[in-house]
Amino acid sequence: MSDKNNKVDEATGVETTGHSWDGIEELNNPLPRWWLWTLYATIVWAIAYTIAYPAWPMISGATTGVLGWSTRANVAEEIRLHEAKNDGLVADLLETDLAGLAPEDDLHRYAVSRGGAVFRAQCSQCHGSGAAGAKGYPNLLDDDWLWGGDMDNIALTVAHGVRNETDGDARYSEMPAFGEMLEDAEIGDVVEYVVSLSSIEFDAGMAERGDVLFADNCSACHGEMAEGDRDMGAPNLADAIWLYGGDRTTLEHTVRYARYGVMPAWGQRLSDADVRAVSVYVHSLGGGE
Repeated sequence: MSDKNNKVDEATGVETTGHSWDGIEELNNPLPRWWLWTLYATIVWAIAYTIAYPAWPMISGATTGVLGWSTRANVAEEIRLHEAKNDGLVADLLETDLAGLAPEDDLHRYAVSRGGAVFRAQCSQCHGSGAAGAKGYPNLLDDDWLWGGDMDNIALTVAHGVRNETDGDARYSEMPAFGEMLEDAEIGDVVEYVVSLSSIEFDAGMAERGDVLFADNCSACHGEMAEGDRDMGAPNLADAIWLYGGDRTTLEHTVRYARYGVMPAWGQRLSDADVRAVSVYVHSLGGGE
């Protein structure tokens, strides 16, 4: 209702509210009814939404809503439906001899696809997105394998890991720290002998003395010809493929202090199907035997 004390603005013909700031008066222009009803409707909608759906954060969660709707549950259901479509392939993957899989088989293609996803999510952080490895992390593209590169051995390594303390069947090898057993000069001679196995540039006198020391201290694991022993996880020292580096400084550090890389037991974190699938994937990269 109009206030008889309010003036009417001459320029617009609209009544003022009676408020004035520095001579500027406020026009009494109320909001349109449709706008107000829209505002009221959104308020009602917001209240109804917070009652029906998850909305308000609490101390240990959020209100669940009377409808019990959940994006997490929806995603879980979609994953379940997707996995149900592959139940037959998963069953075959668990039962099939991995060594008998041929690249043209549908099961092999499924295993490579699934294993690739597992590798990128769980293994690439150490071995690299292309599986080429890094210093201290094996290159999975070559054919240099400590414990064997056939599918069964790869699967065993993936499932139980290397030198971890959580799986009693983990691959395990331990090189002694020869800095506690050999003199500095002897360590230098052994390193020079190892260098001579894959390089033409070496000190012949040091290498000759190192050959004797190698036979007495190292050949029990690495073999008389230094070609390694997969049963013991001892690397081949004659192929110029190095996990930590093949320069003299790095080799001296390895001989003096030893190395002790650890790989998790993925069989404790992944399903059997995932372990087998990622093993097929790694084997398919080209370095598998």
